[in-house]
Parts: sequence; C-alpha cells; structure tokens
Amino acid sequence: MLQGKVAAISGAASKRGIGLASARAMAAQGGRVAILDLDAASAAAAAESLGDGHLGLACDVVDPAACDRAVREVSERLGPIDILVNNAGITQPLKLMDIKLQDYEAVTRVNLRGTLQLSQAVVPAMRERRRGSIICISSVSAQRGGGIFGGPHYSAAKAGILGLTRAMARELGPHGIRVNAVTPGLIETDITGGLLTEPQKAEINKTIPLGRLGRPEDVADICLFLASDLSAYVTGATIDVNGGMHIH
Repeated sequence: MLQGKVAAISGAASKRGIGLASARAMAAQGGRVAILDLDAASAAAAAESLGDGHLGLACDVVDPAACDRAVREVSERLGPIDILVNNAGITQPLKLMDIKLQDYEAVTRVNLRGTLQLSQAVVPAMRERRRGSIICISSVSAQRGGGIFGGPHYSAAKAGILGLTRAMARELGPHGIRVNAVTPGLIETDITGGLLTEPQKAEINKTIPLGRLGRPEDVADICLFLASDLSAYVTGATIDVNGGMHIH
C-alpha cells in the first residue's frame, strides 16, 4: 500500500506507543519510515527495529529549526516525505485551578505548536510535488472536554489540533495535500500502561461498547488507511478510534 513512499512520524520511539505502532504498520506495507523523537539514540533504535531502510533522528517539534533540519535530512537520506504523522505530544493530569502558566505553555507548545511547525516544514516540498498526506493525532479528550489523564489545557491543545487540521485541509487541498485527524480514546500505551489497575480497567471497559481499551495497533491501522491511496478522497476528516466510548 505504501510502496515507494516515505513517512515521517514524530514522537515515535516509545516501545508501546501509537507512533511506533504506526511506523511498523507503514513499514510492513512497503513504506520507508523516519522516526523523529527527542532522543536520537531511542529514535535510531526504534528505526532499527523496523528492519533495513529506515531512519531515526532527533527532532524537537517545538524548535522550528530542528523541524527543518530533520525534514531536510529525511529527504536527503530516504527521499521526499509523502506522509507526515504528527504524533508527538505530552499530557498532564491537572485540575483547572492547578494549571500554571508553565504547564499550559508546555502542553500547548508540544501538542499544538509542534503539530503546526512540523507541518510547516514538510508542506513546501509536498506542495511542489502536488501530493502528500498529513495525519494529526488529537484525542477523544478534545471532543468530550476531558479524559482520564489529561487536564483542561490538554483538551484545549488537542481541540486546537482539530481546528488546525481542518484549516490546513482547506488551504492545502488545491495543492494535492490531504490533512486528517485521528482521535484515539483510551489506548494502552507506555503512558497509560502503568497508571491503571486491573479493577480500574474493568470499570472503564463497562463504559466502552466494544468492551476493551484500545491498542496502539488500532490507531496505527487508521493512520495507515489515511496514509494510503485508500483514503484518496478523504481530507479534513476526524476519525474516532475509541471503541464507542464517545459516540456523537
């Protein structure tokens, strides 16, 4: 499905994360994958785990120059980027009145501004080639106004990603670039894995029509769909991956 295409995925070094699961899915379908993460060694190790022909690079998405450098190196070593997955993000389980300015700025800087800046880095070449798919990872927290692990500032940042996605889709569609968002529900990643007891999981599962928490692969499969030509006429969409936790 992705033969001959190059995908860059931010925040993809975590072993049980959505980013690395997406990288595996895309590599399995013939894509050449660049894993971008804060730590160069972790990114390189994650890329190596995919097999030959992939790349791991350090990239801090809050630094525009770092985004430009990473995109330039990926293009030089793997080829022009066809697919970008804006997956890098952080969360904080804070209540409204506990959010300090530095908390708000940290969460919005990585989640929202990072999505904008990395997209800005890849768009010129995509526009020149008149093709590309940008996938932005938001959250069910943006839709429900909160979740289990994210505070109001996290919900705000992830809701901002939905607005940014739609605006980019409108602007970039005439240039052959599709932009879509994915809103995962509660997914068992490295972030959530150690924070829930089995009894807590059982209680949460009662609220989910499909009766289980999500796996990173559940989200990765949707990213693969949006990266491929199977979604050639899909842009500006928000695809829920929450097992029915939030039906609207």
